[in-house]
Amino acid sequence: MTTSLSPKAAECRLSGRIGPTHLERLAIVYVRQSTPQQIERNQESTRLQYALVERATQLGWSADQVVVIDDDLGRSGQSIEGRPGFQRLVAEVGLDHVGIILGIEMSRLARSCRDWYQLLEICAVFGTLLGDTEGIYDVGNFNDRLLLGLKGTMSEAELHVLKARMLAGRQAKAARGELWQPVPIGYQRLPSGEVVQDPDEEARAVVALIFAVFERDRTVGAVLRHLVDHQIALPCRAWGGLNRGQLEWHRPNRCTLGNILHNPIYAGAYVYGRRLRDPRRQQPGRPGTGRRVTRPDDWPILLKDRFPAYISWEHYERNLRQLAANTAQEAGVIRKGTSLLSGLLICGRCGLRMSTRYKDNGGGLRYVCGAMSTNYKEHFCQSIRGDLVDAVISQLVLRALEPAALEVSLRVAEDLEAEHADTHRLWLQRLERARYEAERAFRQYDAVEPENRLVVRTLEQRWEQALAAEAALKADYDRFRAAQPTPLSQAERTAIRELALDLPALWHAPTTQPAERQEIVRLMLQRAVVTVHEGSENVSVDCHWIGGHVTQARFVRPVARTDQLSRYADLRARIVALHGEGRNAPEIARVLNDEGWHPPRRPLGFTAEVIRDQLYRLGLRLRQSKPCTPPMPACGPDEWTLRGLSAELAMPLPTLYVWMRRGVVKGRLDKSAGKPTWLISADRAEIDRLKALRNTSRTAARQYLPVP
Repeated sequence: MTTSLSPKAAECRLSGRIGPTHLERLAIVYVRQSTPQQIERNQESTRLQYALVERATQLGWSADQVVVIDDDLGRSGQSIEGRPGFQRLVAEVGLDHVGIILGIEMSRLARSCRDWYQLLEICAVFGTLLGDTEGIYDVGNFNDRLLLGLKGTMSEAELHVLKARMLAGRQAKAARGELWQPVPIGYQRLPSGEVVQDPDEEARAVVALIFAVFERDRTVGAVLRHLVDHQIALPCRAWGGLNRGQLEWHRPNRCTLGNILHNPIYAGAYVYGRRLRDPRRQQPGRPGTGRRVTRPDDWPILLKDRFPAYISWEHYERNLRQLAANTAQEAGVIRKGTSLLSGLLICGRCGLRMSTRYKDNGGGLRYVCGAMSTNYKEHFCQSIRGDLVDAVISQLVLRALEPAALEVSLRVAEDLEAEHADTHRLWLQRLERARYEAERAFRQYDAVEPENRLVVRTLEQRWEQALAAEAALKADYDRFRAAQPTPLSQAERTAIRELALDLPALWHAPTTQPAERQEIVRLMLQRAVVTVHEGSENVSVDCHWIGGHVTQARFVRPVARTDQLSRYADLRARIVALHGEGRNAPEIARVLNDEGWHPPRRPLGFTAEVIRDQLYRLGLRLRQSKPCTPPMPACGPDEWTLRGLSAELAMPLPTLYVWMRRGVVKGRLDKSAGKPTWLISADRAEIDRLKALRNTSRTAARQYLPVP
């Protein structure tokens, strides 16, 4: 039985485009609609595409050789991602299973030149034809390939034209403030399209409380803790479902609070383009991803005073600056601890920010520059006791505040009382809501007929649950009131005013918290650059005040060794000169103290023992530097006295004594000379071992020292 061909099919057959090799393979009809709405509304286009099956039979393919690929219905053709039908089509062509591909138009196959030319290359290799309503095309033919390339380019250009037209419409509508946008917590959109604040009074109070707490504490975490501690939930309007538009109360979370603080609608502004799509961040197959938040200066459309506001625009900008300071490499938020300069102290050597470290349960504060050690395994730049730096900064801050006629009042106490009043108001609103729910349950229970026991039992259970919830809420409110501090009395207010007149006393008062001192310092100081000069006792601090003024302060820190003193060379020369005059150790110590010299870590000045140690180190007096010889007959071979071995190892005598008590070195107590003397056994190998242990850092050496 022969199949009758249409005139156009016969012409194609005669021109040689469709040959026996094509008819032996499959004919694929590719069906695609861009969106589900087009499938539902533009059904005629779908019918025309499925009708290509009949045309394939007219061109000579049998019905069992025609395959319909409609996996991409409702999918866009702008990319191969997320189109399993097109991927299957390319795979079939690559396996040499396809003789011809039929589509209603070439834009149905692909609207991206990358995907389109990839398909053309594969079709050219395996001799697959392409066909639409205009004719049959052989990719291997130059003229047909040129025409197909032009059609693919036009399809991609058409997509960009459509996108540009739709985007221009959106921007024009957004410029008038009429483009629909979802409203956040605390707002409601009326059926007319107008955006108003939530009609629920408690919902509005919660949103206002969030901004008030952030204005005081300046961190999202502090706002979250406040809400959780006071059992305050977030009011949310349901977006869909059976409860659409109904007010629901959800537990607070950090993400939602951050969105509230960043959203400009709370300042009454309409914004378009706050989140732009970045193709570099977009995930394959997920067109809604890859968005990034832009800065307010980059917003294409900003219309102020379009919505009822909770805060002013200046308040909103202040919140953005605080949020940026909390997350960027800036001073950050106020931290717990006694440090005044946490996040403000800069290393004067490398220019990096110094970290704050505590020990002894927060008592020992140190500022350490360990960034280079952490990142590049280099040595620590410098480290300094925190109380010394904080004391200098405290003096500078108090001195800077003296010229200003301080008008210290009870503003803080009044703010706290106002905050407590707001919290009490929220509790009362919650109690009012619980009371309403209980009364409503009672009215429903009272309105039903008593004989209808099936309904009565259910309503009675709801009433009991509402009463139990109200009772539990009242108990929580009573506990909350018991935990709140009482208002300040008039005598306490008068005492605070008197204390405010003496700023140093207020600064050092036990009731002044470290966080409050940090806040005052941050209001005045931009950063402080500290430099320990050549590891000596001299330290300089450059204070960069807000406004551009720079002041420098110097102070002396305690050091551990005499050779760390900045004038150690002069001190050594003076000791040598006094020794050359024939003075003994007590006399040298007395002269140095009279001349104003100060040894490290000894507030009472030089002693004879310190001078003897310095003389031994300078080689001005013979020390026991070899195994002891007569007149100590009890000293055996390779035995040293504690003083002689400490001189050989160049280490303090007390440290060597601790090593002996811990078992690092072995010794015996000799009493033959009348005076008990410790003798240490140490040959040359043992001395080399002890020198290596001596040169090891303290932290690394602890693992070799037994614990007593």
